[in-house]
Amino acid sequence: MTQKQRADARSNRERVVAAARETFAVAGLEAPMREVARRAGIGVATLYRHFPTRADLVTTVLAERVDACGVQMRHALDDPDPWRALSGTVLEFADRQIHDRALNEALLGSGDVGATLQKERREHTHALNVLVARAQAAGLLRDGVDADDVRAGLIAIASLRQLPPTASARVISKLAGLILAGLRAS
Repeated sequence: MTQKQRADARSNRERVVAAARETFAVAGLEAPMREVARRAGIGVATLYRHFPTRADLVTTVLAERVDACGVQMRHALDDPDPWRALSGTVLEFADRQIHDRALNEALLGSGDVGATLQKERREHTHALNVLVARAQAAGLLRDGVDADDVRAGLIAIASLRQLPPTASARVISKLAGLILAGLRAS
């Protein structure tokens, strides 16, 4: 009986994480916890037994994705082509805005969840600074363009995630292309 209860508890936890991943990706981190519980097919009390706070649930759900972002940034740093590394990072960021609102809300946001990701934020900031410096040193960026300009472009892209899904993919992709065109030396 005890093993069955533990198996049920594990199953409930896995369903909560899967439901939260889906809910947060579509609706963002402020999606109601009752919606996560509904999608998981459990009661809200069961959800809170596994994850006492929203931050606990969000951190669990996003840990894998944050790690994947770190891997992507390390690949960009390893890329010998400075423009491909920087532009690929901008395009990957734009793609995450289209397909996973929650991840960038967590990485860019404040509050409990943003506080738990401070180390990752510092690492991503450092990597972006290196990518921009490499592109500058190679003469690939317009005069005067710096890492703050690239970050401003990323913030502009992130601001569009509030658009309806039918419009966001097209508009975000177009804006990413315009930003890259504006950054690149002629």
